[in-house]
Amino acid sequence: MHTDPFVRDVVILGSTGSIGTQALDVIERHEEAFRVRALAAGGSNIDLFARQIRYFRPERVALAQPVAHQLAAALDEMGTARPDITEGADAVAQLAGAYPKATVLNGITGQAGLESTLAALTAGSTLALANKESLVVGGSLVRKAMQRPGQIIPVDSEHCAIAQALSSGIHEKGLTAPRVTGRSEVAELVLTASGGPFRGRTRAELAHVTAQQALAHPTWAMGPVVTINSSTLMNKGLELIEAHLLFDIAPESIIPVVHPQSIVHSMVTWRDGATIAQASPPDMRLPIGWALSYPERLGDIAQPLTWSASQSWTFEPVDSDTFPALDLARQAVAASPTHPAVLNAANEVMVDAFLRGQVRWLDIVDTVGAVLDAHEGVSDPTLDDIHEAARWAADRARAVAGLGSERGDH
Repeated sequence: MHTDPFVRDVVILGSTGSIGTQALDVIERHEEAFRVRALAAGGSNIDLFARQIRYFRPERVALAQPVAHQLAAALDEMGTARPDITEGADAVAQLAGAYPKATVLNGITGQAGLESTLAALTAGSTLALANKESLVVGGSLVRKAMQRPGQIIPVDSEHCAIAQALSSGIHEKGLTAPRVTGRSEVAELVLTASGGPFRGRTRAELAHVTAQQALAHPTWAMGPVVTINSSTLMNKGLELIEAHLLFDIAPESIIPVVHPQSIVHSMVTWRDGATIAQASPPDMRLPIGWALSYPERLGDIAQPLTWSASQSWTFEPVDSDTFPALDLARQAVAASPTHPAVLNAANEVMVDAFLRGQVRWLDIVDTVGAVLDAHEGVSDPTLDDIHEAARWAADRARAVAGLGSERGDH
């Protein structure tokens, strides 16, 4: 049971997506602890968004697409009072920056979440970050926008696990990301990966896999983009960059390892040789609930591990020949602050093309690598520089993959 003497205000961005719906499930179970002040969604699922508004009664909502009239009609049909509704390209980011005393959960998919991340941080809100792409794309800007240590609470299961392991070993209470108290005592961060649906396959065996096969994740239920990224291990490359930025640990000290059971979500190895692991069932409501209630823990989130039956956990090295995305992530971090934005933008284009049946699975990471090699980089980028690098990368990826024309060298 939540014991805070106050109700926490929360804002959910991407409320109709996988992370957003699970966050609202957690909040529904603990209505005494939270007040939903605002919701934001893309606008592709108006019926679900209207039902969320009817139940949680936010005072403000935002839509990325210009479909406010459809939402208003749906609410009128339900007999539900309309909240303040805004729509358009800037509406979600404006909403994210409107609640400085709230916890803002950014569950938006892709680099579109960057402006909302920056807006929430600039406003002084606590940011529960599930949108890894915004940190990957705009890492230098995100760190500049932070107003206090611990303002970002990671929601990704791996980074949540690392944060919990770090908090068990540092000398003062509380998270201090990206600065970690006593970080000189940390030898390595161990980033676990399920291995996705193609674990153990060779590159030759993956030449003709289908989108349906790539979407059949053996452990996690996620959206299509994240699931494809898991199949290529690009998700782990993005998470490596995110861990580097969140915890101020050098990329070469972040070690990915394949753990197909998805029970150990990540580990911290200390300089004395001790390793601390966080283990729990593969349920995203656990890290979501932890981020929303930090530094306390909510009850009744998920069933804990049981020890009455035999079980085994295995760990394997990553096959970099078949899954080179992790090497590309390290290459991007070392090259310039805009290279990670290029990595992410090119990958988004290629994942979309693969899901549409326009390219092969192997083309995804191969093309990303070619685009990354062609990028010159910007040493101290502005937001415009990052957007331009991402636009260039998207165009370049389309050209390399034969999907469209290229705008020129960069």
